[in-house]
Parts: sequence; structure tokens; C-alpha cells
Amino acid sequence: MDTGSPHETGPTAAAEDTAGTPDPAGARSAAEAAGDGPVWIALPPGLLKMRRLLLVVWLGLIALAAGLLPGLLAGPAWAVFALLPLALMAWGWGMTERNWRSWRYAERADDLLISRGVLWREETVVPYGRMQLVEVTSGPVERHFGLASVQLHTAAAATDATIPGLDPAEAERLRDRLTELGEARSAGL
Repeated sequence: MDTGSPHETGPTAAAEDTAGTPDPAGARSAAEAAGDGPVWIALPPGLLKMRRLLLVVWLGLIALAAGLLPGLLAGPAWAVFALLPLALMAWGWGMTERNWRSWRYAERADDLLISRGVLWREETVVPYGRMQLVEVTSGPVERHFGLASVQLHTAAAATDATIPGLDPAEAERLRDRLTELGEARSAGL
């Protein structure tokens, strides 16, 4: 298992296409040719921004309600209940980043790896030949932040996997690539 930072994409992280943008496919093929193992691709920082905004909005509203209602109904001393959601917000701010950093994925020759988890690490291996459906979804909040999720469906419900918070172009590229590889591998079964 890779012990480096989940945001490193291996020794070929600097691989770029002609437009000057990072090329995950080029980095992956060069690293696989060198025999370095899977090249992990981290999620973009837009997902962290979205999750932190949702954390602040929801816990801010709860803090307002927890301070305002008891303060008006039972007296100003009871308004200290607003401190609990604010403390939870401060703790959640750091934990959100740790969770975001734990998500990564790697495309290998025969399967897709998805790794996630801070305390309990979970690594899902989805063989291309077992994929039945690959879909790209984007809810209203995700669209506002320019994000999309890739959902992988297999015959076994326990191996369904999701890669959240990708750039829409990367999500579509990944969907097309996984669909193409899935069709090629399932035809060979």
C-alpha cells in the first residue's frame, strides 16, 4: 500500500498534456510502465470547499437556533447551548479535510481501485469486466461548485462504488474509459 500523501500521483505527477494541464492517463501509463504500482489520483479541492460550506451553513443554523430559542424562552444564560454546535463546527472543519485527503482512486490494467477512510481505511477493487453500469451524477450543490460524482454498479451490491467530487470533464472521461474497458473485458469472459 502506498505510504505517501494521497495527493501524490507517483513519480510522474508532473506529466502534462500539450495544454499544460495534468494528464492522469499519461502519468498512469508512464508509472505502470516503470512498474511502480498504481498511480493514485486525489480528489479536487472543490469537494473540500463544498463540504466545509455545508458544515458551516448547517451547524451555523443549529447554533443560531440553540442559542436563540433557549435564550429567549428561558433566559440569556441558556444561550450558551449555542457553543456546542460551534465547537462541533470547529472539530468538523479539521475532520472534513482529513476525510477529503483520504479519498483517492487509481486506474490499473484490469481494475479500478478506490481508497478512502481516516480511522477505518477501506479499499475497493472493481474489476472492469464486472462493471454493469457507470453513471455520472451531479446534484444542485455539486453543480454550483462545478463537481460531479461517478457511480459504479456491479452485479454484487456490496461492490458498488462511488468517486465523489470530480471535475465534470474528468468524471465524463472516467465514465467513458471505464465503460470502454468494461465492455472489452466482459466480451472476453
